[in-house]
Amino acid sequence: MNISARNQLKGKIVSIQEGTVNGMVALKTDGGDTFTSTISKEAVKELGLAPGKEAIAVIKATEVMIGLGEMKLSARNQLAGEIVNVQEGAVNAIVTVKTDGGSTLYATISMLGIKELGIAPGVKAKAVIKATSVMIAV
Repeated sequence: MNISARNQLKGKIVSIQEGTVNGMVALKTDGGDTFTSTISKEAVKELGLAPGKEAIAVIKATEVMIGLGEMKLSARNQLAGEIVNVQEGAVNAIVTVKTDGGSTLYATISMLGIKELGIAPGVKAKAVIKATSVMIAV
């Protein structure tokens, strides 16, 4: 299956916390980044997810936010790294972040946001992703 989501990160399931309706699934990449995903208990069962199972975290670039400095946020996924590329367009830019754990993440950010935050290659940043924006594929 080919999909348009730019962020497809391979790893292994390290934990699953089940709630009444949803589960919190943690996937750890080979480089050591951990991505948390909130998916339905039904999906956990249908995908056969269990600790140790190989899976892929799938995240659309439009769901990745870029943060600078210290932040207190409710978003479960906050991965420190460095901006390595900014591909500017008329309205939006594709920002490439290399995390400290070695993952490459792409974020679609408005040009206004790029300018206001001073986003440029070499800038230390965090890729911020809500757990509900992380899909799990097997």
